[in-house]
Amino acid sequence: MPIPDGERLFIGDGGLETTMIFREGFELPEFAAFTQLGEPAGRKALRRYYDDFIAIARDYGIGFTLDTPTWRASAGWGEKLGLSPAAIADVNRDAVELAAEIRAAEEGQQTPIAVCGALGPEGDGYHPDHVLGAGDAEDCHAPQVEVFAAAGVDMVAAYTLTYAEEAIGMVGAAGAAGVPISISFTVETDGRLPSEEPLGEAIERVDAETGSAAAYFMVNCAHPTHFGADLETGGRWLERLGGIRANASRLSHAELDEMDSLDDGDPEELAGEYRDLGPKLPALRVLGGCCGTDRRHIAAICDAL
Repeated sequence: MPIPDGERLFIGDGGLETTMIFREGFELPEFAAFTQLGEPAGRKALRRYYDDFIAIARDYGIGFTLDTPTWRASAGWGEKLGLSPAAIADVNRDAVELAAEIRAAEEGQQTPIAVCGALGPEGDGYHPDHVLGAGDAEDCHAPQVEVFAAAGVDMVAAYTLTYAEEAIGMVGAAGAAGVPISISFTVETDGRLPSEEPLGEAIERVDAETGSAAAYFMVNCAHPTHFGADLETGGRWLERLGGIRANASRLSHAELDEMDSLDDGDPEELAGEYRDLGPKLPALRVLGGCCGTDRRHIAAICDAL
C-alpha cells in the first residue's frame, strides 16, 4: 500500500480520544486510547470507530489513513501508566495487528487503507515543560518507530508536535528505521506553535535539517481560524503542507484544558472552513479531524470538498 502521495485524496479519522471519552464513556488515563486495546468492550469500540470512517471513505471512493491508537504509547508515557518498555512495545505491536485486521476486512480497490503508526509528543501536547534537542528526541522516539517498522506499517505519523527539534528527531528516527513519516504541528490561536515559532518557519527548519525527508507535513489540534491567515502569506512551505486535522472547537488550548464537557462545534461550519482552505494548499492529500470531531464532521468535510 503506497502512502498518501497526492495522487488520491485520503481521509483520516476524527478525535479518537474525545470520542472514546465523551461518546463511548471510557476513561482514558493520561488520554491514552491504547489502554482500550486489551479490554474486549474497548477493542470493539475502537473497531466501530474506525469502521465509521472507512464507510465514509467507501461512499466517496477515497482512501483512509488508519492511525493506530498509540499517540500515548511511547516509553515515557507508558512508564507513567506503569508499563515497562517491553509491555509498551507489545501494545504498539497489538495496535498494528488490529489495524492490519481491519484493513484485510475492509480495504477495497477504490478505498485503499494506509496503516499509520501514530506517534505523539514526549511531553504535553499543549504546554511542553521542556524542550528536547533533536538527538535526544530521536533517541526518545526510536524504540516506538522501530516497533512500527518491524510490524509492517506503511508509515508513521507524528501528531500534536509543539516545537521543531522534536520533529527533527522523529524524522531522524524514521529514517534510521527505513519507514516514511508525516509530521503534524499544533498551533495556538495566533497561528504559532506553542514554542512561538511560526508554522511556516518550523516546517522549513525541519526540512532544512533533515534534507526534506518527511513525506509531508500536517496541522492538527487547532481550529482552521487559528492558522488560516498564515496560509495567505505564501511560501514554498505550503507545498509541503499535505494534511489538516482540525479541532471542532474554536477555543484555545488553555480554554479546552479547562473544559469538562465536549465542544463539538458545528460540522457544517467546520466543513466550510476546510473548503476555504483547500485552494491555498496545493499538496493537500489528507483530511481528518482532531478533538471534538467525529464521523459527522468528516462526512460534512467530504460533502464540502
